[in-house]
Amino acid sequence: MDDALRLPHPTSAHPARVYNVWLGGKDHYAVDQEAAELAARANPTIVPSVRANRAFLGRAVRHLAAAGIRQFLDIGTGIPASANTHEVAQRAAPTSRVVYVDNDPIVLSHARALLVSGPEGQTDYVQADARDVDTILESASRTLDLDQPVGLMLVAILQYIRDSEDPWDLVRRMLDRLAPGSHLVLSHPAVDIAVREVAESMQIYNERAAAHASATPRTRDGVQRFCHGLDILEPGIVTLTQWRPDPADAQDDTLPMWCAVARKA
Repeated sequence: MDDALRLPHPTSAHPARVYNVWLGGKDHYAVDQEAAELAARANPTIVPSVRANRAFLGRAVRHLAAAGIRQFLDIGTGIPASANTHEVAQRAAPTSRVVYVDNDPIVLSHARALLVSGPEGQTDYVQADARDVDTILESASRTLDLDQPVGLMLVAILQYIRDSEDPWDLVRRMLDRLAPGSHLVLSHPAVDIAVREVAESMQIYNERAAAHASATPRTRDGVQRFCHGLDILEPGIVTLTQWRPDPADAQDDTLPMWCAVARKA
């Protein structure tokens, strides 16, 4: 974290760094540690949810690779951890190409050093806000062929886009620019599971986050709207551990996050 440490210390929590705390990482600041610990105290399912979310990402990437997807656009990637998208994809298909997107310069400093492709594939990193569809897709096209199917990874990121900013339209605009056969991989905090705990933990986090990074959990129906016009793969919109679990995966259907994988026809 040498490069990151030379950056000005932030005064508000950032999602990527808070997530890093929950994953047991060391690449964060005191403001992120405080937000993460207080939110997890209010909602003890947060840490298991974060780990289950990481496992879901791996299963979804393996599924897409098995289905022939060789390109991935991972938006809101966060600070690199174990089993990053390109590692999972390139284990299954070494020629896979992956573009990571995040808006935190700390993530950028780590991504450049750690998100290194295997010799047959390719990785790249774009520093951009998830709301900036044009910049993301124009930059991603340096590495990805958008005329061929892409796995669009929106894993635990859309909660940071407020209803007033129309995240559903944002997803639609991204998918409109991607080729038929592309897939959306989506996970999202739920407002209709563990209602009291989620509300309290979100309030704690939002009080410590920058205004542009406040979080909005959503209902199952709200999450399903992101998949409008797509073919939702079985088993549909489900909680994290219900999506095609591996035999060794822990089962906990009470974790308050929805997830889905859907295909563009």
